[in-house]
Amino acid sequence: MESLPDPLDETADPVLRLLAVMARLRDPERGCPWDLAQDFRTIVPHTLEEAYEVADTIEREDWAQLPGELGDLLFQVVFYARLAEERGWFDFHAVAAGIVEKLIRRHPHVFGGDRVPDRHGQREAWEGFKEEERRARGQAGLLDDLPRALPALVRALKLQRRAARVGMDWEHVYPVLEKLEEETEELRAAIEAEEPARMRHELGDLLFTLVNLARHLEIDPEQALREANRRFEARLRYMERRLQAEGRTFAETDPEQLDRLWEEAKRKMHHDGAK
Repeated sequence: MESLPDPLDETADPVLRLLAVMARLRDPERGCPWDLAQDFRTIVPHTLEEAYEVADTIEREDWAQLPGELGDLLFQVVFYARLAEERGWFDFHAVAAGIVEKLIRRHPHVFGGDRVPDRHGQREAWEGFKEEERRARGQAGLLDDLPRALPALVRALKLQRRAARVGMDWEHVYPVLEKLEEETEELRAAIEAEEPARMRHELGDLLFTLVNLARHLEIDPEQALREANRRFEARLRYMERRLQAEGRTFAETDPEQLDRLWEEAKRKMHHDGAK
């Protein structure tokens, strides 16, 4: 690996300068106490937070803020690479070289002579490459490489995609809708029976089926839920502003008035979104 520049040298290559900054932060004598105290596990929550901040910035279409958020996320990768380099495992250049090699290997239709008919064909080819890589790592089982720490919504989607590859799937969306109705009725029965454990079980099945429905509709369920959260937040904030203008609080407003305000907020949001 080439020598790193002075972190304060503004004329240096930005990537090398970033690596130099990271090295200085981890310097046992001149480094930052907080950075020196970190390890692989303690950084994980920060990595997840930075990834969500990137997603939030994109959803808000705050393009001026996006470079900064992407930089924060890149710093997480540099931090992991530095920790590994200190242990003699690998460095940032190995990480970059590895992803370059992987992307070229998984895109023979771009960097080689192969051809794929469309994005669906590309997805099938991509999954085939990943399966070969799993077998090479000794992960022969269908689900061996699915991390248990994934968010439940994301893991449900990945589990269903793996199952679909071996024929465990419906051919059309309508059977999924029927399954959704079935799971709803089972949850209703559990609620009427006042059985908490059964309610949790049936609610889980209902959520899992909703993810399956999203998959068949080719909708990212996480994205759809984030958009629903954003709509709900916007409507609730609108109601709050209206009540404040009238000198009232939610607690001082009866349910019928709140319903009317909610419908007013929906119309307002729909009208503004149509502009």
